[in-house]
Amino acid sequence: MWDIQQDWKPIRRVQYHNAGVLDICFDRKYVVSCSKDTTVCLWDRQTGELLHRLTGHRGPVNAVQLRGNLVVSASGDGVAKLWNLLSGNCIKEFPSKDRGMACVEFSLDSLTIFAGGNDQVIYQFDASSGELLREFKGHCGLVRSLHLDSANGRVVSGSYDTSVRAYDVRTGLPIVEFTGWTTSWILSAKLDYRRIIATSQDSRVVVIDFGHDLPGMEILERQYRPSIKSSSYSVEHLQKIL
Repeated sequence: MWDIQQDWKPIRRVQYHNAGVLDICFDRKYVVSCSKDTTVCLWDRQTGELLHRLTGHRGPVNAVQLRGNLVVSASGDGVAKLWNLLSGNCIKEFPSKDRGMACVEFSLDSLTIFAGGNDQVIYQFDASSGELLREFKGHCGLVRSLHLDSANGRVVSGSYDTSVRAYDVRTGLPIVEFTGWTTSWILSAKLDYRRIIATSQDSRVVVIDFGHDLPGMEILERQYRPSIKSSSYSVEHLQKIL
């Protein structure tokens, strides 16, 4: 862990996994890590104490997402699991129809889980019932990254087929597709109200700005600025909680 306000000073190191760490997430209270060793570790962010080691996956855990006292994990065993962090118990499972899962996204209201992976499909699950609500199709390679824009009802995905796609979460229909902008796998894709940012294995960062040089964009900027500042993904918020 690093203090970004003190010249990136290292403040804490936590270690327990016995294989590579594949993903982490955090909030004001917890840090969650997942690993090739098939486990998820829950740490106290203030003390660095290991609170729980979550076991049950039968393959590497590739992604985790945290919402309050719940965390969802996606594994190469083809299952996403929902965990209660107070008890350390798995309370729900969300299986793919074929092959492993590589990414997961948990809605801000903790009601919906999205997961994607080797079968090239993005699954939308009801977090409470476990019901499969919808499948998003179109990729022809492993789906490596998901990011949900709840306010506008969109999910963006990045894939090993080198494309970035955006879907309407209410219908499952594709909104837009970007191909050929990189020469290798898309490793991560994020979006806000006007931009998609994607990273690739070929060392490129691609910024797709739908508002570039668009007249009147400053009005939209002012409209969205309050929600951006309160977003859990904003720089201001990260500076406060790190």
